[in-house]
Amino acid sequence: MALVVSLAATYFLYSRMKRQFARAASVQIVASARPLEAGTQLTAEQLVLVDWPSNLAVEGSVSRAEDVVGRILLYPIPSKEPIRESLLASPGAAIGLTAKIPDGMRAVAVVTNEVNNVSGFLFPGSHVDVLVTFRPEAGNQPMTVTVLQNIEVLSTGERLQPDPSGKPQNVKVVTLLMTTDDAEKLLLASNQGTVQFVLRNGADQAQAEHRPVMMRELQGSATPPASSPRAKKTTTASNSADYEVEVFDGAKKSITKF
Repeated sequence: MALVVSLAATYFLYSRMKRQFARAASVQIVASARPLEAGTQLTAEQLVLVDWPSNLAVEGSVSRAEDVVGRILLYPIPSKEPIRESLLASPGAAIGLTAKIPDGMRAVAVVTNEVNNVSGFLFPGSHVDVLVTFRPEAGNQPMTVTVLQNIEVLSTGERLQPDPSGKPQNVKVVTLLMTTDDAEKLLLASNQGTVQFVLRNGADQAQAEHRPVMMRELQGSATPPASSPRAKKTTTASNSADYEVEVFDGAKKSITKF
C-alpha cells in the first residue's frame, strides 16, 4: 500500500509540474479558427487563442484578438494559422481590392481581350511584362518596346483570387499593381499604341535589359543592305570610277564595264 500511494503521489506531482513547465515555456497568440479567404474582415468568432512555443516566436503575431478585430486579410490562410501584421491591411482600410494595395502603390485597370490576357490564363497573383507596339514620331518603322517588367496582377475581372481548379477565364479588364511612375508609363504606352501582356514565371524576378525591335528586323534587314555582289566599284590610277556588271545570256557570261 505504501508503495502504491508513493507511486500515485509521485505521478500526480510530476504531471502537475509538467503542465506548469509547459505553460511557462509557451505563449498564447491569436490564430484563425477556420480557413479564411483574402478580403475577409476579421471578427471575434473567426479568431482563437492557441499555445505557441516561446522559443519559436512568430514575427508580427498578436496576443489579443481585439487588436485585430475589424482588420482585413490580404491573403487566404488555413485554420489555426497565426495572425500576423504582414497578413493584414492597414487599420481603417476599405474592404475589397483597396485592401490589397500596399502603401505607395497603385492599382491600374487595363482593357484586355483573349490575346493580351494570354487566353484567360492571367490569374490574380500572376506576374507579367508589359509591351507596347507603336510608330515613333521620328520614323516610319513600327517598333515594339518592353516598358514594364515583373508587374503583379491584382485582379482579373471581378475575381481577387485565382480559380482553385486553374480553369482559364477570359475577362475584359485586368487590374495591375505598380508604382506611380510605372502607372504613368503604362498610361502613356496605352495611348501611343497596342499594349500586350507577356506572362512570366512567378519565381523569375530578373529585370533584364531589352532593346526595341524594329519592323525591318522582321523583314530580314536589321542592318543597312550591303552593295550588290554583282556590281563592284574600282578606282583606276586616274581616279576615274569604273563599274563592272556580270551579264548572263543563257549559259553565256560576259562582263560589261561603264
